[in-house]
Amino acid sequence: MSVRTNNIYGKIIISDKTIERFVSHVAMDCYGIVEFVPKNVFDSLVSFIKFGKSVKGIKVKSNGDKINIEISVVVKYGITIKAVVEALKESVKYKVEKFTGMLVDVINVNVMGVEL
Repeated sequence: MSVRTNNIYGKIIISDKTIERFVSHVAMDCYGIVEFVPKNVFDSLVSFIKFGKSVKGIKVKSNGDKINIEISVVVKYGITIKAVVEALKESVKYKVEKFTGMLVDVINVNVMGVEL
């Protein structure tokens, strides 16, 4: 799907894939995030088949003018996971809302592992 809005100049349509790529750049700037990983075997298979077409570990679903984001990450060892996740959520929410002009409804973060 995609996020759609109108203004005095016309329609604006932002695809979910565009938002996924943007989220990946924003999230990698957050301290403590090492990499994105698929949430399960099915997602891993889909990312393998769609080589280069999607960002692994990030799913964006838009519903009207609201955006739902799911991120699966590996975090750095020695940092409080709760602090990393909260900082990630705040950063992604703020920057995606500023980028799209839409509301981020839910951000779910799945910590799939810890890396040294």
